[in-house]
Amino acid sequence: MRCDVLAVGTELLLGQIIDTNSSWLGEHLALHGVDSLSQVKVGDNIGRITGHLRRMITEADAVIMCGGLGPTHDDLTREAIAAVMGVDLVLDEDVADVIRHLFSSRNRAMPENNLRQAMVPVGATIIPQTRGTAPGLICPVTVDTPEGPVERVIYAVPGVPHELRDMFDRGILPDLQRRSGEQWTIASRTLRTWGESESGLNERLDDVIAELDLVGNPTLAFLASGWEGLKVRLTARAETREAAEIVLAPWEAKIRSILGHQVFGIDNDTMESVVLSLLDDLGWSLGVAESVTGGLVAGRLTGVPGASRVFRGGIVSYASEVKFDLLDVPEGPVVTEEAALAMAHGVRRLLDADAGLALTGVAGPAEQDGMRPGTLFAAVVHPGAEGLVERAVHIRLPGDRDTMRQLSVISALDLLRRSVTGSL
Repeated sequence: MRCDVLAVGTELLLGQIIDTNSSWLGEHLALHGVDSLSQVKVGDNIGRITGHLRRMITEADAVIMCGGLGPTHDDLTREAIAAVMGVDLVLDEDVADVIRHLFSSRNRAMPENNLRQAMVPVGATIIPQTRGTAPGLICPVTVDTPEGPVERVIYAVPGVPHELRDMFDRGILPDLQRRSGEQWTIASRTLRTWGESESGLNERLDDVIAELDLVGNPTLAFLASGWEGLKVRLTARAETREAAEIVLAPWEAKIRSILGHQVFGIDNDTMESVVLSLLDDLGWSLGVAESVTGGLVAGRLTGVPGASRVFRGGIVSYASEVKFDLLDVPEGPVVTEEAALAMAHGVRRLLDADAGLALTGVAGPAEQDGMRPGTLFAAVVHPGAEGLVERAVHIRLPGDRDTMRQLSVISALDLLRRSVTGSL
């Protein structure tokens, strides 16, 4: 079963509203085994809406239209659907009564143009509205194909996300499953990695990818996600979620055996949640000294519920004098391994923490201490079997100022993770 998405609204094209509906629909269609191979945005123009809809319904078994169901003159989804179906729009008195009652129950006068939302293409079925005024629509349409006429379906739902999601669950999904005669489930396992480029990971997993291409289920995809890590996503299809998980398990194990400690977490894990959990298990506390990142590391750590069990606090030592006077960094260049190590020792001492993490570097646009933008020095100090462990690294990071600072966060936390686990 293939179901594509047509998002309607000029505001989407102008960037005034971000189209989160299409991505949500794509994700949730996939979770139920429905392919979504095309997602299109179109402005409020009846000719263009109709043109896109005619083309899409010839290519897919179903199309979900989101938006354009409001009461104003530029809400044209109903008109476009009626044109493609070749039918008229008629007033549905039951829907009109619901809209009238909604306004009267709030002691508000109803503008007459709200009854546009009760206009329904002949032959369509209503998805009742429970959260707003505009109902959803299930609209069967006959499409001529080389094999002859076939029945397909157009769904229309409001663009308001919570209304759309409610109607998807109550109306669209059950109808799609009835039409397909199948109830497949999609399960995914996302391995979060750090330490290698997307192309490097792809090359290391070439043999696995070739095997997966032969078997067809599951599939593998890469997603570079900035300071969320580089994701390797396995997706399997089966009749139940349990069966899909069984399909995923051996392939996940195979990828883990190849990537080793580059895999830092799965699914909704983040580097900061993994590091905090690791230190919590050890009973260690953490202090952070930041220069180039200006508090971003502390911000990410404190975004994790329960961080206070581990995170003592952070010092943003942006000025060189703060590094010298507060953290006992030796006078001289402050973008060096030696300075980073001194910062890690200093914050550990000042905050009475078991582990200290420090970052210093150059985000740009200008050089500093002879170092180019993109330079990061990170250091960790923490207990070890034979005394304190001290490690410092020099990393070259890509991107503009913001990107470099974000990648510095995950790189430094990864240094701490791998040092503590002995996987450096």
